[in-house]
Amino acid sequence: MGGGTGDEADREFLALERELAVFLRRARASSGEMAREVHPELEPAAYGLLVRLEEAGEQRATELAGYFGVGKATMSRQLRALEHLGLVTREPDPADGRASLVRLTDEGLDRFRRVRDARRDRYVRKLAGWDPGEVAELARLLHQLNKRAES
Repeated sequence: MGGGTGDEADREFLALERELAVFLRRARASSGEMAREVHPELEPAAYGLLVRLEEAGEQRATELAGYFGVGKATMSRQLRALEHLGLVTREPDPADGRASLVRLTDEGLDRFRRVRDARRDRYVRKLAGWDPGEVAELARLLHQLNKRAES
C-alpha cells in the first residue's frame, strides 16, 4: 500500500483481515441458506459450483477444481452429489473422449436462477443507500482480489 509507515500498514492489513473474516462468515451462512433454497440436500459449498456453471457454461471437473482451488477428489464428490440431486449432468467431451463436461440441467438452472434472483434483490435492498459508483468499485476490487487469489 502507499508510502505509510510499517505500523500504518499493519493496521490496514489487520483491519482488512477483520473485515474479510466477518464478510466470509456471513457469506458462508448466506451460501448455506441459498443452497438449501435450491435443494434441501445441497451442500453450501456446492452452491458456488452452480454459480460458476451458470456463468461460464459447461466445464471439465478439472477446470472447476482449479478455479475453486480444491482437489480433484473434493470436486468429484461435490459433482456426484449435484448429479444425484438432478442439478447437473455430465456428458462426454467431444474434444477428448476420456473426459466429460459438466453442465447444469434445466431443473438445476431454473432452481439456481430463482434463488440467485432473490439474492440479488437482497443485495439491492442492503445497498440501496450506496452510490452506484461505490457498488461498481466494490465489485471491481473484489474481482481484483479474486483474480490475485487464482495465481
